[in-house]
Amino acid sequence: MRTVEWNEKIGAVRMIDQRLLPGEFRTVEYDDYHQVANAIRDMVVRGAPAIGAAAAFGLALAAKQDRSVRLGELRAYVLEAARLLQAARPTAVNLAWALERMLKVAASFQGGAADLRQAMLVEAQRIADEDVEINLRMARHGAALIQDGDTIIHHCNTGALATVDWGTALGVIHMAFEQGKRIHVLVDETRPRLQGARLTAWELQQYGIPYEIISDNAAGFFLSTGKVQRVFFGGDRMAANGDVANKIGTYMLALAAFDNGIPAYSVVPTSTIDLSLSHGGLIPIEERSQDEVLNIQAGGQPVHPQGAKARNPAFDVTPHRLLTAIVTENGVVYPPYEENLARVVKKGGS
Repeated sequence: MRTVEWNEKIGAVRMIDQRLLPGEFRTVEYDDYHQVANAIRDMVVRGAPAIGAAAAFGLALAAKQDRSVRLGELRAYVLEAARLLQAARPTAVNLAWALERMLKVAASFQGGAADLRQAMLVEAQRIADEDVEINLRMARHGAALIQDGDTIIHHCNTGALATVDWGTALGVIHMAFEQGKRIHVLVDETRPRLQGARLTAWELQQYGIPYEIISDNAAGFFLSTGKVQRVFFGGDRMAANGDVANKIGTYMLALAAFDNGIPAYSVVPTSTIDLSLSHGGLIPIEERSQDEVLNIQAGGQPVHPQGAKARNPAFDVTPHRLLTAIVTENGVVYPPYEENLARVVKKGGS
């Protein structure tokens, strides 16, 4: 099933609750856009493309919830709902991108309020369907970069769970495996929320792709000993120059890969490329609760001293100079990124 989808029978958004995996597979349904915003914030749904689709369905829900008969009143309600949804996760640009698409439908619509509600649901479904098609295109472009016999380090989770279906960086790995290439994946745990150990490992197991879990700080060892041929990760927002904000730990991984001459690829749809930001230093970085860092136990006891404090940035920014190439649905992009990223984004909008 899709990570995020519309349940027409009950008029609600259905999501896989990713907080419970791999121990339990459960879906949840929301018929209130406030619930969708909370689900994004609490990481019931995560991954930039999946967040974007969830937000789009959330805004369609907001239009459905408001019973205004006047078009202007409905537009005002939807705009306020978009502000709340936007605040749920500030780093992932797909969230803002999807909401902007939905608001354009609301702003330009000519007709009755009831018809606008239907038009917004149609647009949300279009965003979800396009995500699947885009991911498949990225997977085909990226799979050409993987050789038979490669061992690959993958950071965080970028598979079907991070998108509506198929995935970004993990989708590339999945496609290479489907093409018959013998590959092996070293899965970064991805602390503190362990999206690699919990989610990527679970997905690879479903696909039958050989893998081993490694601690994040072991990646440099494997890269320096010639045991890895490729590094793949996704991205939550990419600046115009190719700097990419991704799950915390990506910068250190890319730096170690660069130092050892190992190709490192960021796989992102063009909707993740924010041409309005000239460099990665302008990307807002979400800092989450310190509890995610401190909630670690050994032998049933906390590993930290009582009263300890922690910092918990959810993302870091990898400079474009560390990237070998960027994989998009419109092709593989090589330096100079500032020129070539603008070209592939324009290609998608033409």
